[in-house]
Amino acid sequence: MSGHSKWSSIKHKKAALDSKRGKIFTKLIRAITVAAREGGGDPDSNATLRLAVDKARAQNMPKDSIEKAIKRGSGALDGANYESIQYEGYGPGGVAILVEVLTDNRNRTVADVRHIFTRANGSLGADGCVSWMFDLVGQIILAEDQVPDEDDLMLVALDHGADDIEHSEGQYVISCQPETLWGLKQALIEAGYTEIEQAEVTRVAKNTVNVEGKEAEQVIRLLTALEDHDDVQQVSCNCDIDDDLMEQFG
Repeated sequence: MSGHSKWSSIKHKKAALDSKRGKIFTKLIRAITVAAREGGGDPDSNATLRLAVDKARAQNMPKDSIEKAIKRGSGALDGANYESIQYEGYGPGGVAILVEVLTDNRNRTVADVRHIFTRANGSLGADGCVSWMFDLVGQIILAEDQVPDEDDLMLVALDHGADDIEHSEGQYVISCQPETLWGLKQALIEAGYTEIEQAEVTRVAKNTVNVEGKEAEQVIRLLTALEDHDDVQQVSCNCDIDDDLMEQFG
């Protein structure tokens, strides 16, 4: 798929490490809470909540934790009031970076994010400075060994709303409109593709910027530091970096 970032692959590998130390649970609980608050606590009628719950289950989050997060979002339990904020900025080499957060303390989070950018020789920008460089896309990722027949996968995916399918780096990346993501995922599962590695709405760069050497290392460290922050839900970047260097940080 045009614009599919190598950073997406690295993020997926990194998520496995995060789950081992429980860090990802904080992010997932916030996502479930906000999804329930904004769309209601019934997953059957709230596609965003369904996807958040599925993601939590894939990380083996206890059922009780999921239910409590839904209740907090629905107002049945007291809890922090998270708000969704988007920050935009530039990294080394002029790469565009979009940071989506869920926070209960706007002042704390913006200070932290600005510090992370500055420390890595980047800078925060004004609202709208880079968001126009990204498209909002539904993405489903399958490992290559889960697809015995590429033609069969394409037939199922295209029949259920997929816009594009890319095969690279040992993965199949299926893209679709955000509103069709849930239905497409269910269709794939029913067709036997039960080991879906990732299904989420993400930002995909329309064009990429190549960075090399020291600047590439700084960009990767910046992206990693942002991802590590508890308030950060998703980081998008239009960087294109050498595979070997990316793997060092995977």
